[in-house]
Amino acid sequence: QVQLVESGGGLVQAGGSLRLSCEVSGRTFSTYTMGWFRQAPGKEREFVARISQSGGRTYYSDSVKGRFTISRDNAKNTVYLQMNSLKPEDTAVYYCAADQKALPIYTNDARRYDYWGQGTQVTVSS
Repeated sequence: QVQLVESGGGLVQAGGSLRLSCEVSGRTFSTYTMGWFRQAPGKEREFVARISQSGGRTYYSDSVKGRFTISRDNAKNTVYLQMNSLKPEDTAVYYCAADQKALPIYTNDARRYDYWGQGTQVTVSS
Protein backbone atom coordinates (compact mmCIF):
# COMPACT_ATOMS: atom_id res chain seq x y z
CA GLN A 1 0.00 0.00 0.00
CA VAL A 2 1.44 3.34 -1.04
CA GLN A 3 1.05 6.17 1.44
CA LEU A 4 1.74 9.85 0.87
CA VAL A 5 2.12 12.18 3.83
CA GLU A 6 2.32 15.95 3.34
CA SER A 7 3.77 18.40 5.83
CA GLY A 8 4.93 21.99 6.00
CA GLY A 9 1.68 23.87 5.65
CA GLY A 10 0.74 26.78 7.87
CA LEU A 11 -0.16 30.44 8.10
CA VAL A 12 2.05 32.99 6.36
CA GLN A 13 1.75 36.62 5.39
CA ALA A 14 1.49 37.67 1.77
CA GLY A 15 4.94 37.82 0.20
CA GLY A 16 6.25 35.09 2.47
CA SER A 17 7.47 31.59 1.75
CA LEU A 18 6.68 28.03 2.74
CA ARG A 19 8.13 24.68 1.76
CA LEU A 20 5.85 21.69 1.58
CA SER A 21 7.13 18.14 1.79
CA CYS A 22 5.51 14.89 0.79
CA GLU A 23 7.03 11.61 1.91
CA VAL A 24 6.03 8.49 0.03
CA SER A 25 6.18 5.01 1.49
CA GLY A 26 7.46 2.04 -0.45
CA ARG A 27 10.48 1.20 -2.56
CA THR A 28 9.21 2.42 -5.92
CA PHE A 29 9.16 6.19 -5.36
CA SER A 30 11.66 6.80 -8.15
CA THR A 31 9.26 5.23 -10.64
CA TYR A 32 6.48 7.71 -9.91
CA THR A 33 5.90 11.01 -11.60
CA MET A 34 4.82 13.30 -8.79
CA GLY A 35 2.47 16.22 -8.70
CA TRP A 36 1.07 18.88 -6.41
CA PHE A 37 -2.53 20.04 -6.50
CA ARG A 38 -4.53 22.43 -4.37
CA GLN A 39 -8.16 22.96 -3.51
CA ALA A 40 -9.66 26.14 -2.11
CA PRO A 41 -13.06 26.15 -0.39
CA GLY A 42 -15.88 25.91 -2.91
CA LYS A 43 -13.50 25.34 -5.82
CA GLU A 44 -12.35 22.34 -7.81
CA ARG A 45 -9.00 20.73 -7.24
CA GLU A 46 -6.40 22.63 -9.26
CA PHE A 47 -3.11 21.45 -10.74
CA VAL A 48 -0.04 23.23 -9.37
CA ALA A 49 3.14 21.44 -10.47
CA ARG A 50 4.54 18.15 -11.70
CA ILE A 51 7.98 16.54 -11.75
CA SER A 52 9.36 13.63 -13.71
CA GLN A 53 10.73 10.45 -12.17
CA SER A 54 14.34 11.63 -12.25
CA GLY A 55 13.50 15.24 -11.45
CA GLY A 56 14.88 16.44 -14.75
CA ARG A 57 11.60 17.77 -16.09
CA THR A 58 9.04 19.97 -14.41
CA TYR A 59 5.75 21.57 -15.36
CA TYR A 60 3.82 24.37 -13.64
CA SER A 61 0.47 26.00 -13.83
CA ASP A 62 0.56 29.55 -15.10
CA SER A 63 -0.70 30.82 -11.74
CA VAL A 64 2.42 29.65 -9.88
CA LYS A 65 5.12 29.69 -12.55
CA GLY A 66 8.10 31.73 -11.41
CA ARG A 67 7.03 31.63 -7.74
CA PHE A 68 6.85 27.92 -6.92
CA THR A 69 9.49 25.25 -7.44
CA ILE A 70 8.89 21.52 -7.36
CA SER A 71 11.79 19.19 -6.60
CA ARG A 72 12.39 15.68 -5.36
CA ASP A 73 14.93 13.59 -3.50
CA ASN A 74 14.60 9.98 -4.56
CA ALA A 75 16.97 8.84 -1.81
CA LYS A 76 14.53 10.23 0.75
CA ASN A 77 11.30 9.24 -1.07
CA THR A 78 10.25 12.87 -0.82
CA VAL A 79 8.89 15.52 -3.15
CA TYR A 80 8.95 19.21 -2.23
CA LEU A 81 7.12 22.36 -3.20
CA GLN A 82 8.96 25.58 -2.44
CA MET A 83 6.46 28.43 -2.48
CA ASN A 84 7.73 31.99 -2.63
CA SER A 85 6.00 35.35 -3.02
CA LEU A 86 2.81 33.85 -1.66
CA LYS A 87 -0.49 35.57 -2.33
CA PRO A 88 -3.84 35.32 -0.52
CA GLU A 89 -5.23 33.50 -3.56
CA ASP A 90 -2.73 30.69 -2.91
CA THR A 91 -4.73 29.79 0.20
CA ALA A 92 -5.89 26.19 -0.16
CA VAL A 93 -5.37 22.63 0.97
CA TYR A 94 -2.34 21.32 -0.91
CA TYR A 95 -2.16 17.68 -1.95
CA CYS A 96 0.66 15.63 -3.38
CA ALA A 97 -0.11 12.82 -5.78
CA ALA A 98 1.72 9.98 -7.49
CA ASP A 99 1.35 8.85 -11.08
CA GLN A 100 2.64 5.33 -11.64
CA LYS A 101 1.86 5.25 -15.34
CA ALA A 102 4.64 7.63 -16.45
CA LEU A 103 2.27 9.85 -18.40
CA PRO A 104 3.69 12.90 -20.23
CA ILE A 105 5.07 15.72 -18.11
CA TYR A 106 2.27 18.05 -19.23
CA THR A 107 -0.41 15.88 -17.63
CA ASN A 108 -2.41 18.13 -15.30
CA ASP A 109 -5.58 16.08 -14.88
CA ALA A 110 -6.08 14.93 -11.30
CA ARG A 111 -7.89 11.82 -12.55
CA ARG A 112 -4.61 10.55 -14.03
CA TYR A 113 -2.97 10.19 -10.64
CA ASP A 114 -3.08 6.93 -8.72
CA TYR A 115 -2.26 7.83 -5.12
CA TRP A 116 -3.00 10.88 -2.99
CA GLY A 117 -1.96 12.32 0.32
CA GLN A 118 -4.34 13.67 2.93
CA GLY A 119 -3.46 17.31 2.27
CA THR A 120 -1.91 20.16 4.22
CA GLN A 121 -3.50 23.57 4.76
CA VAL A 122 -1.76 26.68 3.49
CA THR A 123 -3.23 30.02 4.51
CA VAL A 124 -1.86 33.30 3.21
CA SER A 125 -3.02 36.43 5.00
CA SER A 126 -3.13 39.82 3.33
